[in-house]
Amino acid sequence: MKFLFLIVFIHLLPQCTGKPLSQDDCYQHAFEEIKREIAGYSNIAKAIINLAVYGNAQNRSYERLARFVDTVGPRLSGSKNLEMAIKYMFSVLQEDGLENVQLEPVKVPHWERGEESAMMLAPRNHSIAILGLGSSIATPPEGITAEVLVVTSFDELHKKAQDAKGKIVVYNQPFVNYEETVKYRLQGAVEAGKVGAVASLIRSITSFSINSPHTGWQQYQSNVPKIPTACISVEDAEMMARMSSRGTRIVVTLKMGARTYPDTVSFNTVAEIVGSKYPEQVVLVSGHLDSWDVGQGAMDDGGGAFISWEALSLIKDLGLRPKRTLRLVLWTAEEPGGVGAEQYYQLHKGKISNFDIVMESDSGTFMPMGLAFTGSDKARAILTEIMQLLQPINATNLYENGGETDTVYWVRDGVPGASLRDDISKYFWFHHTQGDTMTVQDPSQMNLCAAVWTVVSYVIADMEEMLPR
Repeated sequence: MKFLFLIVFIHLLPQCTGKPLSQDDCYQHAFEEIKREIAGYSNIAKAIINLAVYGNAQNRSYERLARFVDTVGPRLSGSKNLEMAIKYMFSVLQEDGLENVQLEPVKVPHWERGEESAMMLAPRNHSIAILGLGSSIATPPEGITAEVLVVTSFDELHKKAQDAKGKIVVYNQPFVNYEETVKYRLQGAVEAGKVGAVASLIRSITSFSINSPHTGWQQYQSNVPKIPTACISVEDAEMMARMSSRGTRIVVTLKMGARTYPDTVSFNTVAEIVGSKYPEQVVLVSGHLDSWDVGQGAMDDGGGAFISWEALSLIKDLGLRPKRTLRLVLWTAEEPGGVGAEQYYQLHKGKISNFDIVMESDSGTFMPMGLAFTGSDKARAILTEIMQLLQPINATNLYENGGETDTVYWVRDGVPGASLRDDISKYFWFHHTQGDTMTVQDPSQMNLCAAVWTVVSYVIADMEEMLPR
């Protein structure tokens, strides 16, 4: 009898616990089970897609976003508009019936551009379109009038260091890509300050322009004199470069009323669908609520924030409740460098083992192609399977580098991270400009982005096991 019991017990042991199977065999067996589990979500994925793209929720994220940006406008860190935006979202998330809607306080920078202008005085009068860069100091009230030195790189600037003293440095660097070229916006004032320049004007970080300057944050260094700095349009940068190449003397008057105030209190906005089985475990979806002080901030990052809200709405509308908690976070003060998100991380990192994946959409909500992902090989294999559920809308690709500005803190510590990947061919045309308005947004594309975001976040939140680290 004991012998019979032993035979039955051994037979019931999981197949991967015995010695005969190699570790690879064991993993392959487990992965086949996971693939079957994911395939079982096919009908739910189709229901989400149908509701978001064709059903009663069609165009909802677009219409919600339009109402929001038309009401609130741009939302610079530390501004009254951002404060109004947070109050607005706190109210509508409650009205939407989401759970645990709350505001988590953080300290954020408060900079204002004030009045600003630039005028070319020689070789002719010409009004230069500018946007001061975040954290820039002001000029004296009468402005700064100086000759211009045009350079195409930091190397050229350093070679012409003797010529730069007392001048306004104009950078006419070529656009390679955003990641490579943005260093001129971030460090242009510092490098010009090192060689004694009195101000810097930087060609906007974009491949296309209609005389549209692009703003953004810049960084001073404590051991380098601070000088006023702004971005100018591609057209004006190229014009001054042509003039300079002919030996023409260029004189510009720059006036900037920028001012930095003490840090102020703002809030990360949070809402949830609490998990049914593992409520302490979290799948985080997010976008940032702040924007620059030009345009409407509809693209950067209104779209990302609102498809993240839409993900929770769609799941709620379908009567679904995943095993894990699905948490929406609308970050504050992303534009100055992920300030609100960094404080969120410090507050919650003690529970890092409970964060299954952190997701942020902050590269537009145009035609989706799939997701970018950072995580272990085993987690990537699981995400690859989940993406197949999106075949009905042809958004199945999985790319590298899934961290974003607000989620990178978690990703660096080993939490899987994902970000939306869409067609960004025109994204940097409008990025940080007056052109970032609802006119850029397309409701049908937002529907598709919301479907991608919802399917992936729901399936991860509802699977029996967390993603392997």
